[in-house]
Amino acid sequence: MSATILIEDIEAGRAAALIRQGQLVDLLIDGADGGPPRPGAIFAAKVERPIKGAGGALVALGDGQTGFLRDAKGLAPGQRVLVQVSTYAEPGKSAPVTRRLLFKSRYAIVTPGAPGLNIARSIHDEEMRVELRALAEEVAGDLPHGMILRSACGGGDLDAVAADIDRMITLANQVLADDSATPALLLEGTDAELAAWRDWPTDAEVLDETGAFDSCDVWSEIDRLKRVRHELPGGAWMAVERTAALISVDVNTGGDLSAAACLKANRHAARDLPRALLLRGLGGQVVVDFAPMGKKDRREIETILRAALRQDPIETSFAGWSNIGLAELVRKRERRPIAEVM
Repeated sequence: MSATILIEDIEAGRAAALIRQGQLVDLLIDGADGGPPRPGAIFAAKVERPIKGAGGALVALGDGQTGFLRDAKGLAPGQRVLVQVSTYAEPGKSAPVTRRLLFKSRYAIVTPGAPGLNIARSIHDEEMRVELRALAEEVAGDLPHGMILRSACGGGDLDAVAADIDRMITLANQVLADDSATPALLLEGTDAELAAWRDWPTDAEVLDETGAFDSCDVWSEIDRLKRVRHELPGGAWMAVERTAALISVDVNTGGDLSAAACLKANRHAARDLPRALLLRGLGGQVVVDFAPMGKKDRREIETILRAALRQDPIETSFAGWSNIGLAELVRKRERRPIAEVM
């Protein structure tokens, strides 16, 4: 098996952990009911009022919840609109929502309003691509929606792929046909167990039982994730702290302050930063203060960091270096911080 997936009921809610070669590489925790709407949730919303200067509008989602719709051009107060939660809300703010709905499953993503059939570029076998295209066209027929066939299709059973496509088309049609006059939740956001099934390796061994986390010492790792200090090889470490405005990361070498030790610590930090943020559920603006190094070394560290980010399941962009040498990133808020959930 390439990986192990552990699923367990814990005090905070349903949880899933992904283990590769004995290391925790991803962690999903639902959190208690009554929290902010999860990304992926779809609402029949009502436009409340435009936000001057922002080009968007507040929308009512029902049950006292509100969303911020960035592109509200052409919408009037009181108008009904279907929206999907794109990221978790910042504390005290409305949930970011979009009118571009996505119905995402293990094998397929249905994209209403964006016609066309696309196949994941990671599927290189041309014969497989032709077969998948023919299968999707047969199942979908004259579908007015668009569709993306995901990477998992490359190793999936074609009958399972066809069933998944049919299920997602049916779900999309049901949601789009809803005519709720008052704000209402139409589709739940993605929970931990569904996300693990949908996005994690399809050939992984799955343990869904009480004590699963104990079997791979996940609890000890969770305890470490609640701390600011994130250990790196060779005695180096990062201080990963969430503030009101941003995520602050400070790289430290430990006792050795030589230029070689600083560069070595920065290499380790650049490789492990995405995992440190992913496991802690952190997103938003990220500022990294690497250990002291010359400007000539920044390119190497940036190359390492960009390579690590390409393996990160959370959309993250490297914004560049500030005038005082801080690395700046912008990371999508797809997870709730572990400090909030637990």
